[in-house]
Amino acid sequence: MTTVESANKVLDTMLGHLGFTATIELQETHDGPCLQIHSGDSEAIIGKDGDRLDDLQYLVNRIVRRHAPKAERIKVDCEHFRSIQEDHLAGEIKGIAERVKATGKSFQMRPLNAYYRRLVHNILADDPLIVSHSPQGDDRLKRITISAKQAPSSAS
Repeated sequence: MTTVESANKVLDTMLGHLGFTATIELQETHDGPCLQIHSGDSEAIIGKDGDRLDDLQYLVNRIVRRHAPKAERIKVDCEHFRSIQEDHLAGEIKGIAERVKATGKSFQMRPLNAYYRRLVHNILADDPLIVSHSPQGDDRLKRITISAKQAPSSAS
C-alpha cells in the first residue's frame, strides 16, 4: 500500500468514526498529494479557521509516519478551504512585503501554524530585498517577522 493509499484509508476511517459521510478525492498539488474531502458537513470538518482540518491533517500524517517514517507529507483539505486560504495569504504576504520595502519597517504576522509559516517563507524566498524570520521554540503557533534585508556595509 502506498503512502497516499494509507493516508486515504486513515482519513476515511477517522471521518467514519467521527460520524461524517464524505468522499475523498486525491489531488496532486505543487506541495505534493492532497486528500480533498467533499461532504455536506464541511463546516464541521473544517472547524473555526481550519483548526479541525489542521488536526485531521496532523493526525493522518502522524499515523502514516508511525508505520512509514520516511513517508511523504500528505495535505488534507475540505471543499478547497486550504487552497482559498493559501491564495488569500499569498496576496496578503506580497502586500506586506511591498510595505516593508517601502517603509523599511519590519512587520510581525499574526500567529501561524507550521504549514502556513513554511508557505510564507517560500513566498518570500525569491525576494532579494526581504527576509523572513520565525522564532525558535516548540510553540504550535508562531509569529513570523518580515523585514527588509540590510545592505552589506562596506568597510572604508
